[in-house]
Amino acid sequence: MEPTEYPISTSEDPTSELVGDFSDTARLLFSAGSVQDTLARVMSLAVSTIEGCDFAGIFLLEGDAVTTPVHTDPVVAEVDALQHRNGEGPCLDAITERLIFYAADLSDDPRWARFGPEATKKGIRSLLALPLFSNGTLGALNLYARCPDAFGVVDRAKGVILASLTGFALLAARSHEDEERRAGNLQAALATREVIGQAQGILMERERITADQAFDVLRRASQHLNRKLRDVAQNLVDTGERPDIGPSRSS
Repeated sequence: MEPTEYPISTSEDPTSELVGDFSDTARLLFSAGSVQDTLARVMSLAVSTIEGCDFAGIFLLEGDAVTTPVHTDPVVAEVDALQHRNGEGPCLDAITERLIFYAADLSDDPRWARFGPEATKKGIRSLLALPLFSNGTLGALNLYARCPDAFGVVDRAKGVILASLTGFALLAARSHEDEERRAGNLQAALATREVIGQAQGILMERERITADQAFDVLRRASQHLNRKLRDVAQNLVDTGERPDIGPSRSS
């Protein structure tokens, strides 16, 4: 049997290796938790599982702006800054055109005539930029190498797997954080409602007034003291002191 065009250093064929990578990568990414933890794990996986990758970074779309929240080495930030300054580069193109861009040798790639030579001076010769998708474009996963022609077909396939899973993992992490935020807001609202009810109860018992009248006392005190209603109620519950409602309104 003739050797494959892109031999690998293990006894497994490339397909088996990629299937294994898919399973392991999915497990690691979806167990990360928060968005920041997910991004950090993506960076770690990129440099540890993709042979040609020396450094990694991510571009994320935040509204109309492109941010670079994580990278594995300061040189990535420098090269990313060159793309932003020149208004060109494979990572920006991966986002705008929603396609994979591979620069085998940035020193003479005519697609990025300004950016390429400047990146080469920073020690980066190859760059693989993969768009991140999940209900729309999220950004780009960017893999950097010191050597030209660094990313063979297997490495590029691994990059595609990692980018695909990253998009879904980021969506899951954001949804999880949104759920936690909503749960926290609900808990805070319930706590606020409880303390206001306690304060109303104290006023109703002490002054023999209705629930509406007790709430009005708290509301007027909140306006007069320029404090949140919950804080006024909490102070009454903690100290037992009737809040200052300011001058009495004329009848």
